[in-house]
Amino acid sequence: MIRTIALAYSGGLDTSIIVPWLKERYGARIICVAADIGQGEELEGVRAKAIASGADECYVEDLRQEFVEDFVWPTLRAGAVYGRKYLLGTSMGRPLIARRQVEIARQVGADALDQVRFELTYAAFAPDLPVIAPWREWNIRSREDAIAYAEAHKIPVAATRDKIYSRDRNVWHISHEGGVLEQPAVAPPADLFMLTTAPENAPDQPEDVTIGFHSGTPVSVNGVELDSVDLIVALNKIGGRHGIGRIDLVEDRLVGMKSRGVYETPGGTLLYSAHSELEQLVLDRRTLAAKDLIAPRYADLVYEGRWWTTEREGYDAFVNITQERVTGTATLRLFKGTASVVGRESEYALYDERFVTFGEDDVYQQSDAGGFIRLYGLSARVRAIRDQEMAAAKAEKEAKNASRESQALAIA
Repeated sequence: MIRTIALAYSGGLDTSIIVPWLKERYGARIICVAADIGQGEELEGVRAKAIASGADECYVEDLRQEFVEDFVWPTLRAGAVYGRKYLLGTSMGRPLIARRQVEIARQVGADALDQVRFELTYAAFAPDLPVIAPWREWNIRSREDAIAYAEAHKIPVAATRDKIYSRDRNVWHISHEGGVLEQPAVAPPADLFMLTTAPENAPDQPEDVTIGFHSGTPVSVNGVELDSVDLIVALNKIGGRHGIGRIDLVEDRLVGMKSRGVYETPGGTLLYSAHSELEQLVLDRRTLAAKDLIAPRYADLVYEGRWWTTEREGYDAFVNITQERVTGTATLRLFKGTASVVGRESEYALYDERFVTFGEDDVYQQSDAGGFIRLYGLSARVRAIRDQEMAAAKAEKEAKNASRESQALAIA
């Protein structure tokens, strides 16, 4: 018998209606766990709202710094991008929220856990606790149904039938889904966006921003050292006012369907761009290529909720080695939705002016190129020689056959 259920609670439409549904269905105590990973004003009054919805208690946990340093930074350092565009803002938060939910569940003696898309973390930290997934049990099939349920149970929610978007916000990004966005051919309405200025309305003068890194981790903006959370907040403001970081993506869900999401990640977009440019300066060609192979695999595991795995630990071990010399700065110029690199600098730079000028024979001698090119192209030359030999042998054979045929005709 289930007596206490620990629920990952956000205060949004979905979790707001789950509280009374669980009370009706199981008659259990409902303990809500609200994780603060940078939602800002969205968490105001969240505990009171949970209690008003029928929860017996609601824990509000400040996990912002842990979210950035233990989840965002490793994903950034890996260069992980899902579906060519998505910077994984929602996906990175799930393993942290789910783990804290399990910790609270143990603390209060919960018999079960509830929340969709967190189940791989539950399997890693609480394999003994049953998981309740209302989406697999109830007859609510749309956000309109959810709003009707909330109205019937007098649960206050921000979503309306006119603005029925599903949003997920944290310090890294904000996502928008549902409503008119379910039509891929329709442009997002102007009033959808919350973090970014429309590029056409952005300032008419460009702005340069310099981001500093130490061993692949962001540490400063325009020469000012900031802690992890403040650094992202600062870049969100800078990038947002220039319309940076809007992503409109038709993405592939894990279960096989396509869905459309519109994301705003202004600071994250700047960080990915600056980090990539600095890597290009300090990493050799083959290391960059190896990182590019791992990046999409890392993105997949984050998106699929497989954070607490040996696979991720193995990728991190490799990435950490590659990041040891990714220290320096990259400067980006922001202008009406674009961020272009205009400078990068590092004491570990593999770029050296002495090695790119052909004027100093003690560094680069033209005579060295002949032997190198001969060896570098050896396989191509061997193949070409073999093709020529085979062609000559075939021609000789055909000539002999033709000669025999002509002699046979002459005898006849």
